[in-house]
Amino acid sequence: MSTYFSVKTLPFWLLHIACVAVFFVEFSWGYVALAIGMYYLRMFFVTGGYHRYFSHKTYQTSRWFQFVLAFMAETSSQKGALWWAAHHRFHHKHSDEDIDLHSPNRGFWYAHIGWILDSKNEETEYKLINDFARFPELMWLNRYWVVPPVLFAVTIFLLGGWAALVWGFVVSTVLLWHGTFTINSLSHRWGNRRYETTDTSKNNFVLALVTLGEGWHNNHHHYQASTRNGFFWWEIDITYYILVVFSWLGLVKNLRPVPAHALNPVGKSSQQD
Repeated sequence: MSTYFSVKTLPFWLLHIACVAVFFVEFSWGYVALAIGMYYLRMFFVTGGYHRYFSHKTYQTSRWFQFVLAFMAETSSQKGALWWAAHHRFHHKHSDEDIDLHSPNRGFWYAHIGWILDSKNEETEYKLINDFARFPELMWLNRYWVVPPVLFAVTIFLLGGWAALVWGFVVSTVLLWHGTFTINSLSHRWGNRRYETTDTSKNNFVLALVTLGEGWHNNHHHYQASTRNGFFWWEIDITYYILVVFSWLGLVKNLRPVPAHALNPVGKSSQQD
């Protein structure tokens, strides 16, 4: 129980409680649209920044734009980009093993939220992320990760007032947390397996829509070096589509494809691909 409730986890729970403020501020469908928009805007930076860039280096970008990726990803209040990526690299190395930080074997709720609230996991393992730890601006953002979400919330309030803050930040952030965390919990329990990986990862169309493409989780654990998680045209992967557009604009480059040999669901794949 102490894993979930402590002084340090209090902001997490207070933001959940603050969602009831929707009943005390002005309502309009525009605010609902704002919540959805801010959810998907930041979900892209979680998936395209935290995950596909910092964790897996599946494409390249400039130093200034990697700062933008880190800053915007951290507006999700999921801690620093280096912290997030280091933990995710450890997860891939030990997926579903006893030492996996959010193994489904630890129970649904620990895999979903317990791992990020657990004080045992609050330090950044810089040895796992030393390729990005050499940038002082990323180190600063990692240490002061609360700055981006606070600035994001203040900006929304100044532009739209209390109702915009409640819908565009509070509700949106709570939904974003749980949307992201479904990949740790539900995607190892619910869906289909195309590839015989060394873990329980599954592909799930619904979760792919919720997370802009992360729901093709079995694909990803089969071959994690690709920029795209949706290996086939019918597997919707909006994060990948946005990154393609960014490549046309010159913001990113060298998006790594899925090699032909990785598409064939034959044999057991390796987490080190």
